[in-house]
Amino acid sequence: MPEQTFIVNGERVTVDVEDDVRLLWVLRDLLGITGPKYGCGINVCKACTSHVNGKAFNPCAVPVGSLGSDDEITTIEGLPGEVAEQQRGANGLHPMQEAWLERDVVQCGYCQPGQIMAAVALVNRVKAEGRQVTDADLDTIRNICRCGTYTRIREAIRDGAARM
Repeated sequence: MPEQTFIVNGERVTVDVEDDVRLLWVLRDLLGITGPKYGCGINVCKACTSHVNGKAFNPCAVPVGSLGSDDEITTIEGLPGEVAEQQRGANGLHPMQEAWLERDVVQCGYCQPGQIMAAVALVNRVKAEGRQVTDADLDTIRNICRCGTYTRIREAIRDGAARM
């Protein structure tokens, strides 16, 4: 079997798996990283949203063979490591995770890792453009929440953005 090497949450990993296996299954089944959730497997629900090289992507739609050895994957488990320790909240979490807790966003919680990862990528992109998050920006997030906590999600994104 071919070896695949890349970086996950700051650690270089090598796995023996065929090139066409979706990254979501590598993360979950081979590496034991369960934050990215399986929802649809066809890049629609976005429950698996993670970051590749700082940008949001959906590992359910990416074959592991398409990654290079220097590609950096960040899942919800590695998100706190993406900010300085001084920026982390009392629980040692990323500012967006802290906002999620304080805004009581979660109901069932299944989609929340993907929601948070999409929100952080959006805020980072908007800040790099030198502007504030707008309603139009929030409308671009397409992650599905079956519990319907969209109002609290939007509030938490704005709160998290102010902390980042």
